[in-house]
Amino acid sequence: MKTRLLTISALTLILLGSVSCFKKGKAKGAIPDNGQLMGVSPSAAGGMGKPIGMVYVPPGTFHMGPSDEDINYNLSARNREISIMGFWMDATEITNNEYRQFVNWTRDSLAAVQLGYFKQGAEGDTAIDWKKAATLKWGDKAAMEKLSPLMLTPENRLYGKMEIDPEKIVYNVQGFDLKEAAKLENKGKPRKDFIYRYNQAVYPDTLVWMRDFSYSYNEPQAKRYFSHPSFGNYPVVGVNWKQAVAFCHWRTRYLNAWLMKNKKAVESDFRLPTEAEWEYAARGGRSQSPYPWGGPYLRNMKGCLLANFKPGRGNYVEDGGFYTVRADAYWPNDFNLYNMAGNVSEWTSSLYYESAYNFVHDMNPDIRWNALDSDPPRMKRKVVRGGSWKDIGYFLQTSARQYEYQDTAKSYIGFRCVIDLPAQLRKK
Repeated sequence: MKTRLLTISALTLILLGSVSCFKKGKAKGAIPDNGQLMGVSPSAAGGMGKPIGMVYVPPGTFHMGPSDEDINYNLSARNREISIMGFWMDATEITNNEYRQFVNWTRDSLAAVQLGYFKQGAEGDTAIDWKKAATLKWGDKAAMEKLSPLMLTPENRLYGKMEIDPEKIVYNVQGFDLKEAAKLENKGKPRKDFIYRYNQAVYPDTLVWMRDFSYSYNEPQAKRYFSHPSFGNYPVVGVNWKQAVAFCHWRTRYLNAWLMKNKKAVESDFRLPTEAEWEYAARGGRSQSPYPWGGPYLRNMKGCLLANFKPGRGNYVEDGGFYTVRADAYWPNDFNLYNMAGNVSEWTSSLYYESAYNFVHDMNPDIRWNALDSDPPRMKRKVVRGGSWKDIGYFLQTSARQYEYQDTAKSYIGFRCVIDLPAQLRKK
C-alpha cells in the first residue's frame, strides 16, 4: 500500500511539473520545437478583460412570446421555447455622456482631417495625430476660421456666432456583410463585393421632444436634454436605428484601436441585440413572468412603482420621473440589467415581421434586413422593445412587441449594446 501511494505521489509531481513548465513557456510566447503538434494561440497578450459597464448574460432556454393573454389580439407573437447563447450586455441604456463621446470623437476627427493633423503609422499607413487634435480649441476664433467648412454658414448664425453644423458631424461606417458572403451563390466572389461603406450623421435630433407631442410645451427638453450636464447620465434619445448602428461600429473601432496599440487581441464587434436576446435578457431568468421583476404587478409590496412609465390616466410624476430618469434608476433584474422595462424603449437589430415567430430558428432566432433608402417603408421597420416613460403599463411587458422605422428618431427610444465574449471574463 505504501509503495502504491509513493507511485501515485511521484506521478502527481511529474504531472504538476509538466503543467508548470508548459504554462511558463506559454507565458513567454515560446513554442517548443519538438516535432509535436502544440497549437498556436492567436495572441499571447490576451484581450481587454471584462467590458466596463457591461454584465454577462449566461446561455439558457426560455419561452419567448406572451406570458399572458394577448388582449389586443395582435397575433404577432406566439409562445415558443427558444435557446440563446451567452453574451455581454450594457447594464444600462447608452447615456447622453456616452453618446456625446461618440459625437465629440467624430467631430474632432473631422476637424483633424480638415487641419491636416496626420502621422505615419508603424506599417506605413496614415492615421490621425490625436496629440495634435487634442490641442484644438473649439472656442478659438482663429481655429474656427480654419474649420469654416464644418461651421454653420453666416446666414444660419445667431449674432454672428461661429458654431459647428450638426449635420456635418458625419461618421464613416465601414464593415463586412457576413450574411451576404455566407450565401452559396456568392462563394468565390472577391472580398470587396461584401464590404460596405457609407456616411452617417450622428448628432441626435433634439427636436423630437417637440415633434412627438402636439399641443405640448417641451422646448426646455429640446434645448437642454442632450447638452446640459444635469442629464448626462440619462438615456440618450433622438437617435434613430442607423445612428445606433453607427455608434456600435465606432465603439468597436475605438476599442480595437486601443487593443492594437497595446498589442492585445482584437475582440468581437459591439452590436445591437437581437429581439430574442433582448427578451431573454429582460426576463432575467424568469421565463414565464410578464415583467423583468416577475409580476404580475407594477408595484412592490410597499406600493412603490417599479419602473418609469405612464401610471393611471396620465400621472407621469407618480413613478418619480416626469420624462426620463437616470439610466441606473430603479432596481435591476436578476441579470443586473437596469430599466429593461420603462424609461426608454430600445432598438434591436431585428426586422419587424408579424409572423417571424412562426419560422425563425429555435436557436438564437433572428431575422434581419439591411434596408436601403430606396426600399419600401415596410422593409425599414425595426423591432423596438421595453416600453418607455410615455407608455402605459401594458407595453412594459417583456413580450410586448413594437416597431419603428429605421430612419426615424423619437424622444422615447434609446438603445444599449451587446458583445460576444467568453464567459471566463466574469472572473476577472
